[in-house]
Amino acid sequence: MTEQNAYRVADWNGQSGERWVANQARLDAMVAVFGQAAIEAVAPATGERVLDVGCGAGASSLALAARVGAGGQVLGVDISEALIGRARALAPRDAPALFRVADASSAELPEGAFDILFSRFGVMFFDDPAGAFAHLRRALRPGGRVAFVCWRGVAENDWVRLPIGALKSIVPLAALPDPEAPGPFSFGDRGRVARILTAAGFTDIAIAPFDASVPFGEGGTRDAAIDDAVKMALEVGPLSRALADQPDDIRARASAAVRAVFAGLPGERSVMIAGAAWIVMARNPIRPASLQN
Repeated sequence: MTEQNAYRVADWNGQSGERWVANQARLDAMVAVFGQAAIEAVAPATGERVLDVGCGAGASSLALAARVGAGGQVLGVDISEALIGRARALAPRDAPALFRVADASSAELPEGAFDILFSRFGVMFFDDPAGAFAHLRRALRPGGRVAFVCWRGVAENDWVRLPIGALKSIVPLAALPDPEAPGPFSFGDRGRVARILTAAGFTDIAIAPFDASVPFGEGGTRDAAIDDAVKMALEVGPLSRALADQPDDIRARASAAVRAVFAGLPGERSVMIAGAAWIVMARNPIRPASLQN
């Protein structure tokens, strides 16, 4: 395991995992429309078997399970013990879904066992994405389908761009990472995503933009929704890391600045912010590439 991967596993089994569990309902609501778009694109059929990579607290796995029915099966895989524990707790007893703590990029998976490889924002963190997808492709049957949703670039995603911009004059922000380094926006370049999947052996690759308003935070009134959105922004993701070691006065100024930005956005029971993603589709070839000509 590389140093970066070891840190990622430790983080998701530490503070990041705990924060996501604490905010699970709001975070799932935030990204639900994107996951649903990917599910509609791949159109799971009754009886199909699905591998859900980076399943988090299981919302995408349970949505897939509802589509494949009792005759199908969904296996949700995530590196976070806390999130898998939450997924198991939320899953109805009769849902055709199982959950496993594992790193999908290297986990032992049955060869050719799945009809669909799916992910809702769970594939952008691989140290070696082409190697990880090649490994996952072996778990797909010949002709099996891939569908995942991933974020486009930071500049197109106001849910992160706007609050980060509000902090620029208050707290020093870390330099933007290499756009290809593992992280939530590492698949922002459509050409790079296509190259990764091609290198992993997939064919019929299609990458389409998908835009939606993200419901950030929630509350019974507009003021309560804005307060909740600020709290979530400061507790989860890049802002939480930027403010982790800051004194209370800096955190108070940051909170006020982010609140001012959110107050200018639409929404009554949530703050609605623009989100931009790719819906990515591909297929495991029926024959090896060397035999297709």
